[in-house]
Amino acid sequence: MPRDTARTRRLLFEAAIQEFSDHGRAGARVDRIAAAAGVNKERIYQYFGNKQQLFEAVLEQEMAKFAAAIPMDDELAADLGQFAAKVYDYHRTYPHYLRLLLWEGLDLSTSPPTEPAAAEERSHRYAAHIRAVARAQAAGALRADVAPAYLLYTARSMAAWWLATPSLADLMLGDNAADAAAARRAVLVSLVNSATRPAP
Repeated sequence: MPRDTARTRRLLFEAAIQEFSDHGRAGARVDRIAAAAGVNKERIYQYFGNKQQLFEAVLEQEMAKFAAAIPMDDELAADLGQFAAKVYDYHRTYPHYLRLLLWEGLDLSTSPPTEPAAAEERSHRYAAHIRAVARAQAAGALRADVAPAYLLYTARSMAAWWLATPSLADLMLGDNAADAAAARRAVLVSLVNSATRPAP
């Protein structure tokens, strides 16, 4: 890819990440993305086709970054508390990724619903994660009375929800969010372990 094309695509991705995380797929504006990137908006149509395809490309890129940062190997699958902690840390460091997922979820609840971005690739990735959790169950590291997909989903959703509804967490828990991150993380690990490990 020529250097100027790669640079233009990078600038568009950076601008699109901010625009989509702030406004969602429906509320995002191609004009604002182009202006923030400092390029002609025709480049968006040239490189990505349309706004929908740009959103999918952005979300697919960010999902790939998440997957690379938290690879689900057999060791991590056997310790879903630590997996949840890593997810929690990632969302605290890169809050835009969780916002993109939440916006996608809102879009999927509309009528007619939109299709998930990169659905086939995600399904394959999640299936591999579920197989790793199933192996951990077979080895006795995780409880065996719950389907592996449910265990994995429980760990990931518990990790994300602290940050998906920050005002709820702050008001309900009555602590200072800036000072409470470590305590919340520790509670998360303990709760996920209690929910996913075999009974003593």
